[in-house]
Amino acid sequence: MKLDDDIHNYYEHLVLERIAKLGLDKTKTADYLADLCCLALNQVPPRYIRFEVDMAFYLPQSERRQMEMNVEYAISKALRFLNDAEKNEKPHAPETIETEAMKTEIDTTGDLKDD
Repeated sequence: MKLDDDIHNYYEHLVLERIAKLGLDKTKTADYLADLCCLALNQVPPRYIRFEVDMAFYLPQSERRQMEMNVEYAISKALRFLNDAEKNEKPHAPETIETEAMKTEIDTTGDLKDD
């Protein structure tokens, strides 16, 4: 049995569902979406299941709605974090201090030489 094929976190499904509902899967990069998923999923408790039908059959509607609200909050908080990070990201000035590694060059034979 491979654990990752048989068991998964139901919140993953809810997070992806919310991302699709917001249309983020069409406007954001794969890297952005991966970061968003990680940030959101780290805010909610895991809820492991084997089959989606188990959740549909055994989960009370009130609990499912609470889980959806948890995801909505987690996604909005993660979006704020990522958007703030993008706004505050400034291009870094090139380093002006030479390090010892920068002073070491590789000559055409592949041998290291020091200046």
